[in-house]
Amino acid sequence: MARLFGTDGVRGLANSDLTPELAMSIAVAAARVLGERTGSDRPVAVVGRDPRASGEMLEAAVAAGLASAGVDVLRAGVVPTPAVAHLVSDLGAGLGVMISASHNPMPDNGIKLFSGDGHKLPDAVEDEIERLIAEGPGQGRPTGGAIGRVRDIDNAVQRYVDHLLLATPQPLEGLRVVVDCANGSASAAAPEAYRRAGADVIAIHAEPDGVNINDGCGSTHLDVLRAAVREHGADLGIAHDGDADRCLAVDHTGAEIDGDQILAVLALAMKEGGELADDTLVATVMSNLGLHLAMRDHGVNVRTTSVGDRYVLEELRSGGFSLGGEQSGHVVLPTHATTGDGLLTALRLMARVVSTGRPLAELAGVMRRLPQVLVNVKVSDKARVAASPSVAEAVAAVEAELAGSGRVLLRPSGTEQLVRVMVEAPSQDAADAAAKRLAGVVSGIR
Repeated sequence: MARLFGTDGVRGLANSDLTPELAMSIAVAAARVLGERTGSDRPVAVVGRDPRASGEMLEAAVAAGLASAGVDVLRAGVVPTPAVAHLVSDLGAGLGVMISASHNPMPDNGIKLFSGDGHKLPDAVEDEIERLIAEGPGQGRPTGGAIGRVRDIDNAVQRYVDHLLLATPQPLEGLRVVVDCANGSASAAAPEAYRRAGADVIAIHAEPDGVNINDGCGSTHLDVLRAAVREHGADLGIAHDGDADRCLAVDHTGAEIDGDQILAVLALAMKEGGELADDTLVATVMSNLGLHLAMRDHGVNVRTTSVGDRYVLEELRSGGFSLGGEQSGHVVLPTHATTGDGLLTALRLMARVVSTGRPLAELAGVMRRLPQVLVNVKVSDKARVAASPSVAEAVAAVEAELAGSGRVLLRPSGTEQLVRVMVEAPSQDAADAAAKRLAGVVSGIR
């Protein structure tokens, strides 16, 4: 049986893969595993969701499952994922549940779980939850007054925004920003946070109707944001995904500023301010080589992890570091947040623009992105590819040709019979040619 939890919770087609029954089972099992850890006879859970239509159905199922296990439920409504993580800790809850499929299309949905300290769950805890789901609900459910109660948090967005403003080092007066809210969880919180911080805010795609989330907008579709920044003469643009745990940007010309460049800007700002612990940045194996080269030139060490913000966070926590993230725009600032937070990232990025008086294009220019090509190759056996001498020889040959001016990474998919071939090189043509060559070798393994 395939593992239920992926790299970021449980995700699938709502009401088909992710049914109300499954959502309830996950909630009951999570209550048993995480609720017991609180040491309380009456654990409390915070439940939030993004605005997609299926979230209403799944929220009801999750709340019912938690209440049936004796957990009191605080419904936060439509809020960003990092708001749930913050509220769990802020309200002293024992666990948190976010119902969202992030940047996925509207028909999908997902469930992310947080422990009482606001952190995502380690693999071992997810495995325990899966085991209990497979066993069934068990016996001895509470009855009478021991059944959990369900009530709403009336000021969830305001509490979260208040927290964000405390973590913003510089008022944003004089800055004009366009924010693309992806018709998702950021639609209320992001414009409010940026305006309260002092910016002149133009919000687009901030009218969710349950079906328009991520529909041609947000961090995976930057064209509309680019055009709006130029139209309004804005200093920059910010793009969030459906649950607002990530942030990408565009400069005043509309040029994309990806997660690696955002990390570079923030790392140097934090180093300058004495906030960058051990002068170290945590990134994933997919981060562009240009980030590594730029950080080396400025005396910043880079630690690498597997892909996924949870692995970045694990490295941050184990090493006591203060900044990490992914090329996709997941940025973690553990001094202020327990998970990736797109709004916090945007506020810190904009504060750097204001404090330096330099445009974002100039700040991001500290890093030169090397051309990067990613090819997904279907294979019959990922393990055979990984053990193949001919694949190893081909990779070594390309690395020798690049001679330190580029990089090769072969990474098997965690869920499919795919091998991802990534090549970075000084030119796009060189990257394309090398990736095509390696993909041919990989696809030839039988």
